[in-house]
Amino acid sequence: MIKAKIRLLGIDPGSRKTGVGIIDVQGNRVQHIHHEVIHCGSGEFNSRLGILFQSLSAIIHTFQPQLAAIEDVFVSKNVSSALKLGQARGALIAACCAAQLEVANYTPTQIKLATVGHGRADKLQIQHMIKVLLKPPLPLAEDAADALAVCICHAHHAPLQQRLKNKAKP
Repeated sequence: MIKAKIRLLGIDPGSRKTGVGIIDVQGNRVQHIHHEVIHCGSGEFNSRLGILFQSLSAIIHTFQPQLAAIEDVFVSKNVSSALKLGQARGALIAACCAAQLEVANYTPTQIKLATVGHGRADKLQIQHMIKVLLKPPLPLAEDAADALAVCICHAHHAPLQQRLKNKAKP
């Protein structure tokens, strides 16, 4: 776990709705700060990307996270959907980069392992564990629970990543 108090932003990307979660981490303590779902509707695709960028930028400005993590795109049978999800991720990552946040990427399996303990957990299991671990105010939409799970995953992986990064420096 992270020793100094760090604020983490977790993102569960989607082109119609995106989950956002924010937690504070200090040592083994995690504290829920915020969660929400950015709803983009079903309008013109480029407009939805703009909504994602602007909405996440506003959330970053309000809550001032120090690190960000996002779920990787998983390859599905529908190539068009996968491409749109990739573009949505791009808009969200661009909002983080504009705020000078380093962004970590995690696969769905990594997130499920860190949160539930096995990589094949379903959305209800993730939602339940987030309620147990963080005790967020309800209601807790699936997308917001998934975003908070991304935060938990990054809280577990960030110290190792930092140690590896420090070892690689000359």
